[in-house]
Amino acid sequence: MATARRSAGIALIRGDGLAREVLLVHPGGPFWARKDEGAWSLPKGLLDEGEEPLAAAQREFMEEVGHPAPPGPYVPLGEIALKSGKHVIAFAARGELDPATIRSNEIDVEHPPRSGRMIRIPEVDRAVWATLERAKVLLNPAQVPLVEAAMRAQL
Repeated sequence: MATARRSAGIALIRGDGLAREVLLVHPGGPFWARKDEGAWSLPKGLLDEGEEPLAAAQREFMEEVGHPAPPGPYVPLGEIALKSGKHVIAFAARGELDPATIRSNEIDVEHPPRSGRMIRIPEVDRAVWATLERAKVLLNPAQVPLVEAAMRAQL
């Protein structure tokens, strides 16, 4: 049986109580351009061979938002499975970041699909701070339990 692809990410948290918020990112490119509710994610990405999940989460945070991951401490949030079969391991940490300052790395994708034509797009095109209630609307539904755990975490 094939091993599931694994990603790792960081739930960056700010504020306290009902004012607690999580940083969410929106995927870039033409496929996601008109998608909003259910399309957002935690900053995350695939683990490299032999890479520890927290190290991957910190690397991916930098790649997707253009800022170093917070110094920690980090709280493990567990692992979920996406519909695609990919597994996501997440960690929570406190931090502050202005969404207007994100600078994502760029990736090459085929567009339109099966056309053979490659275009270069930002992996993430924007970020937003969201309360738990707003995050439940914006997030890929499979990631909601990770954000719920992050909001409960003692940070």
